[in-house]
Amino acid sequence: MAAKLKKGDKVVVLAGKDKGKQGEIQSVNPSAGKAVVEGVNVAIRHTKQSQQSQGGRVPKAMPIDLSNLALLDSNGKATRVGFRMEGDKKVRFAKTTGETV
Repeated sequence: MAAKLKKGDKVVVLAGKDKGKQGEIQSVNPSAGKAVVEGVNVAIRHTKQSQQSQGGRVPKAMPIDLSNLALLDSNGKATRVGFRMEGDKKVRFAKTTGETV
């Protein structure tokens, strides 16, 4: 199945503690159905000091389920993603505006 959400997409969170927050997808794990979005679902991780890093409490973005994310269209609203053929290429498009993503 083709990926509806990809790395670099601007998304909004639909459900959970970060509902309404927006961010850009940093990585996607299709087999687990999760994605890491910057500034969303942030947890504090304690790291040990080493020669390279200071150590202490480091905020880290944790994965969030793809079903809780929606793509942002050009108007800044949440939209679903559809697929269509343009010539011989399969492209993603926003269902609200019809524009290609």
